[in-house]
Amino acid sequence: MKRFKHGGDVESFAKKQGIKKREVIDLSSNINFITPKFKIKPDLKNYPKYDNLKKAISKRYKIKKKQFEIFNGGSSAIFSFFRSLETKDFTIYSPAYLEYKKAGEIFGFNIHHINRLEDVYKKPKKGSLVIFVNPSTPDGKLYDLKKLLKIWKERGCIVFIDESFLDFTKGKSAIKQLKDYKKLYILKSLTKFYSSAGTRVGIVVSNRENIERIKYKEPLWKISNFDSLYFAQVLNQKKFIKKTIKITKKNRKILQKILSESSFVKEQHPTSANFVLAKIKNISMKKLQKKLAKKNIMARDCSNFDFLGKNHIRFAVKSKQEIKVLKRVL
Repeated sequence: MKRFKHGGDVESFAKKQGIKKREVIDLSSNINFITPKFKIKPDLKNYPKYDNLKKAISKRYKIKKKQFEIFNGGSSAIFSFFRSLETKDFTIYSPAYLEYKKAGEIFGFNIHHINRLEDVYKKPKKGSLVIFVNPSTPDGKLYDLKKLLKIWKERGCIVFIDESFLDFTKGKSAIKQLKDYKKLYILKSLTKFYSSAGTRVGIVVSNRENIERIKYKEPLWKISNFDSLYFAQVLNQKKFIKKTIKITKKNRKILQKILSESSFVKEQHPTSANFVLAKIKNISMKKLQKKLAKKNIMARDCSNFDFLGKNHIRFAVKSKQEIKVLKRVL
């Protein structure tokens, strides 16, 4: 399972380095470093109720309650969605979040790849499932999907668009396309933007009929009272949302400048998300990560992504102080 490995394992890194978790500068994880304000007293004796959470989701994304289903995080939503499908062909616009490839292999799908870095408008197989992440991972590019949606519709494809990092941008959601495209599904993993990898909430948005079909095979309770209360409180904090978008953009520019001035960076990929993908030179990935580790810095080795080479590394956008440490180390 090493080829599906991702960043953010701070505990293992700290243990290996012989340091405390708070000493780690985690530039491998794409979780928002800004935390919303919240105060929770979870009811642990009674079964969870999701009424307030559903209201908050409806308000935040301007969707009706019957247009979405709640899951125990984005990955859980992906696996549940794959289980609900009858088709066995799917196309991933790669490189992409590795859980899609993992789910495809586990459930016995015929996996096809389109290299979106070279030919994003290549036509997928007719009637197949299409997976598209926007903004993309691991590079963070934000795409205008008008032309792609037209291609997918003409090919009769089931389309699953992952918008887990869209909240970091001012980009437009594909939710408005649901009226015209019955085979469209949209994933939103709420843990990334709302700085909460430890709470697990994700939603799949589609038309009422599609959601009813998915919901039919789902258990009654999938998330805890704690998860539900947390997101009901933080989802519509306007100050937090504006602050995150503003500071992420500002700190991303600082990070990009640092990387552009480094003799170890050959090129950077365009990004609108809270991370930067770079290709390194004059040093091996293994050696660079060892150098960074000596200064308690974690970075994401992206060599296990399709269509990326062994010299691709990703740095998450974090605080100015943490980015300045990276600058000194480089």
